[in-house]
Amino acid sequence: MSENMGNTQYFKSKPEAEFHVKEVLDLVYNAMAEKGYNPVNQMVGYIMSGDPTYITSHKGARSMIMKVERDELVEELLTEYIRNKSWEQ
Repeated sequence: MSENMGNTQYFKSKPEAEFHVKEVLDLVYNAMAEKGYNPVNQMVGYIMSGDPTYITSHKGARSMIMKVERDELVEELLTEYIRNKSWEQ
């Protein structure tokens, strides 16, 4: 055991599961609806204020949405809106 004392020990943690903004929005929306909240109003409150208490902690929704930058949420929502309106060329 003493021969390992001079060596650097390495610790490798498992990387966090990769997630996509769409998946986070879907999870948050469904968690909010399950708890009886208006998901759109609550997510707008969060995006505008940055206050995570607008999002329920049910199913880990609050911690998931906080892993995504608010501007990324807006970008994803706007991109999907434009795509669904067929405004893209």
